Amino acid sequence: MTAKEEWAFPRELQPRAGEVEFDLSAALSAVVALRADVPEDAFTASILGTERTGNGVVIRDDGLILTIGYLITEAETIWLTANDGSVVQGYPLAYDFTTGFGLVQPLGRLGVKPLVRGSTALVETDDDVIVIGHGGHAHALKARIIDKREFAGYWEYVLDEALFTAPAHPEWSGAALVGDDGRLIGIGSLLVQEQVEEDTVHGNMFVPIDLLHPIVDDLVRQGRRSGPVRPWLGLYAAEVKERLVVSALASGGPAERAGVQPGDVVLEVGGQRVFELAPFFRAMWRLGPAGTEVPLVLIRDGTRVDVKIRSADRGDFLKKPRLQ
Repeated sequence: MTAKEEWAFPRELQPRAGEVEFDLSAALSAVVALRADVPEDAFTASILGTERTGNGVVIRDDGLILTIGYLITEAETIWLTANDGSVVQGYPLAYDFTTGFGLVQPLGRLGVKPLVRGSTALVETDDDVIVIGHGGHAHALKARIIDKREFAGYWEYVLDEALFTAPAHPEWSGAALVGDDGRLIGIGSLLVQEQVEEDTVHGNMFVPIDLLHPIVDDLVRQGRRSGPVRPWLGLYAAEVKERLVVSALASGGPAERAGVQPGDVVLEVGGQRVFELAPFFRAMWRLGPAGTEVPLVLIRDGTRVDVKIRSADRGDFLKKPRLQ
């Protein structure tokens, strides 16, 4: 018995065919297990590990799989497993830093029907949803939308609107979020703690599927979205008592090379005062594409420090997938 088969949600938390108005079995089958092996010298190996496991969702008749990008970035090999036990290798087509989505092309036939994409515009807070991980009914969870709001991540990432669900699915990475019509509305990204009325609950954050529609053809065709690449600093910050504090730096990244240090407080970017992550990143991105010089005003040990950081394309720091 594999580790995947050793656990299951209580039956009362698992969705059942008689409770939904779509083909639940087909939806469950559309979610595959994904394992990615990453070289030890990869840029992201120290942060994300060299063995990454999660889920992927078949979204096209040709077998194209949508997942969360951090699972497959710098992957040397990818293995995909369907619910019937079929295993094929996959090729990482794209990781879109703006949305967080990743695409994988199976290098063999999985024999799985795609999950039709829906729209998060039709989903409201308190709507019932299903979170599906690989493994059939046992790993499918009845949940609800507890919030739709902006999300900012310290890794220079902002979603204008993300979906938050509860209860939490323990294998959220790349999991499918399915609406009451059986359509895919989001891809699992994070485990989060949310405040619901007076209670703190564990839940998941999902990237809305609507963000994929305008870029999927570009990602498949050229491995990236069209248009200018956003500037990247490699500066990880946290909101601490209405201040932005540098918590860490990407090794060898632009901010580290410019002399930024952990513990620095970010006061301004491009002449704009900033106190929160999302405004900080948006102000930086407005300055221009990757390669643009980004002026920061920092406070270090009570002293003002002015630095100019030559931004970069984050993708230039990552290992590229090898042709199989």
